[in-house]
Amino acid sequence: MYFSLIPDLKYDKKPISYPFSESDFISTKNFFRRYQVNPDLFDYAVFYKKYSVQDGEKIEEIATKYYGDPFYDWIIVLTNNFINPQFSFPVNSETLRLIVEEKYGQDEAYSGIHHYETIRTLTGFKQDGQDVIALEGGLVVDQKFYTSQFSYWNGLNYTIVPGNTVCNIVTNYEYEVLENEKKREIFILRDQYLSRFVEEFKIRNLYSESSDFISKRLKRTLV
Repeated sequence: MYFSLIPDLKYDKKPISYPFSESDFISTKNFFRRYQVNPDLFDYAVFYKKYSVQDGEKIEEIATKYYGDPFYDWIIVLTNNFINPQFSFPVNSETLRLIVEEKYGQDEAYSGIHHYETIRTLTGFKQDGQDVIALEGGLVVDQKFYTSQFSYWNGLNYTIVPGNTVCNIVTNYEYEVLENEKKREIFILRDQYLSRFVEEFKIRNLYSESSDFISKRLKRTLV
């Protein structure tokens, strides 16, 4: 279904004869004309709902589940701005293990340090009724931070603690697990907006008149 909605492009394969005033044209789909959903639209819960992808679940299965047709899988691809759907879905634990070991080597996969990540740390006093944060959690820091001392104001004086008490080591495997889990949450366009989305996609893929214009579904370009 998706490919039938993509407009065509005629490009010149080669000049026919000297002085090259004519060309031999080939028609193909214009895959350079990529449709991208405005990310701001994800703030509108009325259009989308979040979905957690299960191990082994395929895009066409989700399309069937929500739209009753596996050929609407391209709707999910576009609404999530997937570049390569094959690498946009989470893999199961066994597949992930093999990928990580191949990428880092069997030893470095589990013992190798990918980065250091801070732990949310409070100062112990409040300001305007709110806890004052000494260190935000989830920040990526280097080894020097991990092995040095960290100081913060506790409301009375400075508290000094070892860096390794306010940040954690994240191994290569742990990092890849977290990245894999991030792929589980996708956006599903609510089915009542499906036909409207398809119609807009069709309109967006029509050519407007220009020097290369042949029809609303076909234009010519020179290489």
